[in-house]
Amino acid sequence: MGRLVWLLLFLCTATGVSSFSASTASSNVKVKENEGVDLTCSYSADFGSSPRVEWKFKDKKGSQTYVIFDGKPTSSYSTRVSMYSGSNLRFSKVTRQDNGEYTCEVSSSSSQFAQVIVVLTVLVAPSIPKCGIPQTVTTNGVATLTCYDPDSSPPPTYKWFKDDTLLPADPKKISGFKNATYKLDSTTGMLVFPSATKMDTGMYYCEVINEAGPAQRCRAEKMEVRDINAGGIAAGVIIALLLVALLIGAVWYAKKKGYLPKKSQSTQQGVVYQPPSLYGGGEAEGDGDGDGHGDFKQKSSFLV
Repeated sequence: MGRLVWLLLFLCTATGVSSFSASTASSNVKVKENEGVDLTCSYSADFGSSPRVEWKFKDKKGSQTYVIFDGKPTSSYSTRVSMYSGSNLRFSKVTRQDNGEYTCEVSSSSSQFAQVIVVLTVLVAPSIPKCGIPQTVTTNGVATLTCYDPDSSPPPTYKWFKDDTLLPADPKKISGFKNATYKLDSTTGMLVFPSATKMDTGMYYCEVINEAGPAQRCRAEKMEVRDINAGGIAAGVIIALLLVALLIGAVWYAKKKGYLPKKSQSTQQGVVYQPPSLYGGGEAEGDGDGDGHGDFKQKSSFLV
């Protein structure tokens, strides 16, 4: 058997068949924020003593950039990244923006290629989450409670409490919650009551937790489920109608008393009085004497 293995190795060497490959000591690396870390990359001897080694980074959104290019750190990494032992990557300090995948690519002058991926998780402890809790909800209405922590890394698990009692993610599996109708997503922090009842009234708060540090919670706030106040709505409608009637009455009274301007009226014909003539009551024509200086008598005139 030993001779067969030796023969196969000899044949591979003689025929030029090789297994160009790259590997890492740890494909999943976790480190606390602001601490240093090493990402390792090794390659088979087939590449020779000085192959080309490059490192690339892909963030959670899928954007990719070079960390090591042409044997040197790129400008955005030059102050905190270095290479050692020819192919390994060393961070002097990491931030939460360094979360993602790092790919070590090895290539030879004969165009042989191999790569290995290392996932880096920067540990960031939870912060106090931002919670959205409605104060009042109508009976049988939809109530949505939200909880979000933008800082935790890895992403936290969300828990909701009502009156200091933990709400199970799947209430149907717990005997004391079989009648509960809420839906809880522990990965997004959303708690939804599709049809809220008065039994859902209580003090609510959210808690976030991950492996990086202690749990954090938001301040508890009361959510109250109330019936629709039909009497109040009816009273509001009546008051509104009374106000409208009062306004109409006020306008009518003002118009009646002349406090409001009346509509323009059509101009009517009128007689303009002219004072008696200074020449007396004679006619404009002569009085028969033929001298043309008889008394002048003013006639009524009309103005249209």
